[in-house]
Amino acid sequence: MRAIRILAALACACMLTGCASLLDREYTVVEEHSSKYWESGTADTMRAESYQDIVNDLLLLVGQHTENAILRLYGYEDDTVVADDLERAASEVQLETPMGAYAVEYITSETQRQRSFYEVSVRVGYRRSLEQIQAVVNATSTAALPDLLNAALMAEKTELAVRIGYWNEDSASRVEQTVEEIREKWDLTETPPWTVAYYPAEGKAGLLEFIMDGTQEQVPEPEPEDAGEEAGQSTEETAEGSTEESAGPDGTENEKNG
Repeated sequence: MRAIRILAALACACMLTGCASLLDREYTVVEEHSSKYWESGTADTMRAESYQDIVNDLLLLVGQHTENAILRLYGYEDDTVVADDLERAASEVQLETPMGAYAVEYITSETQRQRSFYEVSVRVGYRRSLEQIQAVVNATSTAALPDLLNAALMAEKTELAVRIGYWNEDSASRVEQTVEEIREKWDLTETPPWTVAYYPAEGKAGLLEFIMDGTQEQVPEPEPEDAGEEAGQSTEETAEGSTEESAGPDGTENEKNG
């Protein structure tokens, strides 16, 4: 009996060894308050030792809607390299990541060199509220959109943000088709069109925003360029007409009767 157990254990070990190559994948996990990204003993201070660490730190701040934070950069010896990495990381988070493109208005930083690290004061400005960020729904692909949109309409929501894990060449057309089908199903074809925004705007979208009440940002219409000129001409013409009417036959002004 013991021999059978040993043979079974060896067989399982061989099977696991053969599958090792399939399970061997490199990946990065960003966890809140991970010891890798948060300075020990300092609750509001983060740490980074590389460019990717800076990007991950900024993404953690955005996910928590944090406006002000301190970053300590270790392993950097050159002020120029620090400035370049901070600028590139801020640009990548704001323009190239789905959540950054959706939620961030700007990222600024001020750096001071300390004895063994650089201390960076980071400020993040947002164009989305904490509630909007927390309300973002995760979906593996656009196939989940019909259920999500139906649920949003049943709950009488006017906006829906969905983070998409898988995006291919025909995903955008599927999104448009889904919107048309949902609007037709809910008898909304005669209502104002929905606004669908893709984040980031270029490349593969990772987050979709649906505004379903038909409202869009209103831009004030500029006044016609000749409006002022016409108004001026009308005033001049009126003035001229008044002058002519008040003039007598001989070209002299008539005196008003007292």
